[in-house]
Amino acid sequence: MKKICVMGLGYIGLPTASLLANNGYEVLGVDKNARVIDKLNAGNPHIEEPDLKGIFISALNEGRLKVSGKAQKSDIFIISVPTPLGDDNKADLSYVEAASAEISRYISRGNLVILESTSPMDTTEKLVGGIIHENSGLKAGKDYLLSFCPERVLPGKIIFELVNNNRIIGGIDRESAEEAREVYSSFVKGEMFLTDLRTAELVKLVENTYRDVNLAFANELSLICADYDINVRDVIKYANMHPRVNILNPGPGVGGHCIPIDPWFILQSVSRKNTLIERSRRINDDMPLVVSGRIFDLIRKNKNPKATILGASYKENVGDHRESPTKAVVSDLLAKKVRVSVYDPLVDDFINREESLEASLKSSDIMVLMVGHNVFRDIDFKKACKLMRNKTVFDTRNFYDGEELASRGFKYYRL
Repeated sequence: MKKICVMGLGYIGLPTASLLANNGYEVLGVDKNARVIDKLNAGNPHIEEPDLKGIFISALNEGRLKVSGKAQKSDIFIISVPTPLGDDNKADLSYVEAASAEISRYISRGNLVILESTSPMDTTEKLVGGIIHENSGLKAGKDYLLSFCPERVLPGKIIFELVNNNRIIGGIDRESAEEAREVYSSFVKGEMFLTDLRTAELVKLVENTYRDVNLAFANELSLICADYDINVRDVIKYANMHPRVNILNPGPGVGGHCIPIDPWFILQSVSRKNTLIERSRRINDDMPLVVSGRIFDLIRKNKNPKATILGASYKENVGDHRESPTKAVVSDLLAKKVRVSVYDPLVDDFINREESLEASLKSSDIMVLMVGHNVFRDIDFKKACKLMRNKTVFDTRNFYDGEELASRGFKYYRL
């Protein structure tokens, strides 16, 4: 039985390690966070994802999956660590560097190394391959196999999409790509397409950048429609009836670990300035400030104004709040001396978070819907009306029926 070492047990690493362990491999999952390792060894995944706990516990109890703070000799090494955005809008590849350095202490001739972490161009060959060569003397494509295989999953559906989505697999040579395909074919039901490293790296970045540009167009269109006093969602709905038009819906900003970050990775090593990609990124970055400005305008005349924010995560029905637009909205309102309370039953830790909706709404001047969690459809607006000081709702997602709320005595505004 081949042994796989998965470096990084986050949103992608842990599900991938669990799937591989349940499909014919002996897997060691490695994470540098001691609390994560302790929790996993106790049988408690630190990530909430449908179906994850079941397959993790199965692999752990059967002894096919073990977790540790350091790597071991293996046949295959998979790097699935974070690649956050640095302050200079360049990738922070320190986690990839550390994982590569550790792998270089255990790698042997004939092994396969796969980078899954979303990364700028040439990271796989020049950074991962370069560190391993410098530390071990082994050269990628000659002494060992090197591949890049990015994830393409949606939080809340990670297990399903890891299994069913198509995969792009890049290799430093054909053999590397084919061997990586063999590993993923143990659980992937989607098609797998083989290419070179740089193409695979760029494909991943382009997928998310396309969505960012589309969202920027929708967000800018929402501002233009506001100038014309036209409902932007009606415009988009009718425009999308054209067979070759597919405009996304506008929102209060773009969050998550991929869409706000990957466009900068594309631009990291090119000299082009004022690109469509960069301008789109700026538009989406500005949207939370547009939202906070609108909130402030609606409540600024109230004495000691208070805003209640519904939703802290970056998308509906998940607890992941990485790069959440709500963070920027809250920070800007606090800077404007507005009292802010945030309610999100799916998020455990967030600035100004309240445990209950009632506490969040008490003496509030405005209820702001930032994220369309299903649970927010069940709000008792009759009770909310009694708790709030002023009955105003600002809906950034077109989530509620404005006419219904107006009939309940609320002033209703939408993005």
